[in-house]
Amino acid sequence: MTDKPFFVHERGICESPHVGDGTRIWAFAHVLPGAVIGSSCNICDHVFIENDVIVGDDVTIKSGVQLWDGVRLGNRVFVGPNATFTNDRFPRSREYPETFLQTTVEDGASIGANATILPGIVIGRDAMIGAGAVVTKNVPANAVVVGNPAVIIGYQTGPQIVPAVTQTFPGTVGEKMSLGVGGSELWRLPHFGDLRGELAPLEFGSNLPFKPARSFLVYGVPSDKVRGEHAHRECHQFLIAAHGRLSVVVDDGHDRKEVSLTEPSIGLYLPPGIWGIQYKFQPDTVLLVMASHPYDAGDYIRGYTDFLDTVRQDGR
Repeated sequence: MTDKPFFVHERGICESPHVGDGTRIWAFAHVLPGAVIGSSCNICDHVFIENDVIVGDDVTIKSGVQLWDGVRLGNRVFVGPNATFTNDRFPRSREYPETFLQTTVEDGASIGANATILPGIVIGRDAMIGAGAVVTKNVPANAVVVGNPAVIIGYQTGPQIVPAVTQTFPGTVGEKMSLGVGGSELWRLPHFGDLRGELAPLEFGSNLPFKPARSFLVYGVPSDKVRGEHAHRECHQFLIAAHGRLSVVVDDGHDRKEVSLTEPSIGLYLPPGIWGIQYKFQPDTVLLVMASHPYDAGDYIRGYTDFLDTVRQDGR
């Protein structure tokens, strides 16, 4: 028996005194002296944890995982069996860098079995890494990634991937459909067509939710790339797929939905305080964005954790 507030199996080795209450370290696991492990963690058989490692609370690390120097796991992280972390981009036998690259897995993220995580990247909060994925770049919060190299296939809320809102939108010009995410809305815009082609006019004073002060085009985006990933404090935005199609995730810090923009007669209104992500760009897609304010770097909220903190502070 032991008087420690955490459990170590008789065939496990824990050299670190920095282990939180209620944590369990099972057979053939080995924790080196410098590691810091939080409360209520489950360290399964055959796990190795090196010195410069920090593990948060309520973390599960399944069998066959090694956490090397530089790994940082947030709270409620799940690491599946045989997931592999790395900390040196160009390893050579008996050659060591001055410092190892830091890899951060933020709160609530899950890493599937046999996934490989390259060094020096950040896996965002509540992200889901599919089994066997090879993650070579930062993963946004809430993203679901699979493959080699890993690509984003969706976003999720809780344990479920967010379903895209189907484009069964009313045909009446000027009609709006609330998305139930903050004040985000889909708008049906004026459009006309005949044998000569299609026309989609916009009158800034009447059929838009604000008078734009700025507009820009996003185009030439590879289908596996993600745009946006920010919110605005004051600026309103209106998005139109001028050509092609793409998906947009809208998030108010409580609810999240994905919509498909498929034609120039459908617009997406994003008020301030909405986290927006654009991805799944089809080839040759052109996204038209209109903004209510001139460009101001201080109006952007670029980190998802900062966005959630802002939402809580504002009482939204």
